[in-house]
Amino acid sequence: MLNLIKNEHMKIFRRLRTWILALLLVVIVILTGIFSHSGHHDDDSWKTSAAETIEHNKTEIANSDLPDNFKQKMREDSATQQYMLDHNYPPMDNTLWGGMMTAAGLILVVTLFTVIIAGDMVAGEFTWGTIKLLLIRPASRAKILLSKYLTTLLFAATLVIILFLTALIVNGFLYGFGHMGLPHLTVNAAGQVKEKSMLLYVFATYGLKLIELVMIVTLAFMISTVFRSASLAIGLSIFIMFAGQLITLLFMRYSWGKYYLFANTDLTPYLEGQPVADGMTLGFSIAVLVFYFLLFNVLSWEIFRRRDVAA
Repeated sequence: MLNLIKNEHMKIFRRLRTWILALLLVVIVILTGIFSHSGHHDDDSWKTSAAETIEHNKTEIANSDLPDNFKQKMREDSATQQYMLDHNYPPMDNTLWGGMMTAAGLILVVTLFTVIIAGDMVAGEFTWGTIKLLLIRPASRAKILLSKYLTTLLFAATLVIILFLTALIVNGFLYGFGHMGLPHLTVNAAGQVKEKSMLLYVFATYGLKLIELVMIVTLAFMISTVFRSASLAIGLSIFIMFAGQLITLLFMRYSWGKYYLFANTDLTPYLEGQPVADGMTLGFSIAVLVFYFLLFNVLSWEIFRRRDVAA
């Protein structure tokens, strides 16, 4: 298995396309960090803004026409802003952590680049006519397919590490490392502000983003086993990746829309206690994702096992 994975890695990294994608990712992270920092101010102007927000919320809360859920959010926001003023905690957006959270959104770019690789993993063997040479090896089809899938995930992990380290260095240079100890503030049911680890919050955000990455890449890998054309597999995978979120907006109008794959891939809203739709919980979304994950892998195996390579 290790030799098969090593062989698949050689196929990926000996191609110029792979290095261009990695370099492009680094450039995108750097440019994103610079642009997001362009409006940053190192002074204490955030304190004035926080005080104004508190006063504005007080006025809005007194409005009897405002729904109770909006009033509750304003109370929590005011409590957080006041806590920041009392303890001299700047907004996360003005620190290294804000840049890291912005970079978390770039995992979408990692997903796109990995989809390009995943769409070519199996279909590319048929496109280049190397599938017969691969299958005459003593390794079973199951091991060959598993090695390709694991290699795809390892490539995705490599890009995520590059993304994280580049974002850390770039944003550390732009914002400085002076607020590394800044806590993540949350408000409990009693309206009390609690300090939690910002590092764990950032890791949790990246971790949940990785789940979305794995699901989309698994889907792209399955599509790669269906088609003999690498370009068709890549193109279709990218289309589904971007169209999936648009279709979600349409399906969520119906009660059965919560069972749709792309309605559950983004788990980050659960960190703030805000599910995509009523009735959806973190456990529900995980169960849906496990079902699709097993479905995609079973289909990949069955299609690859039955595929006739004589043609």
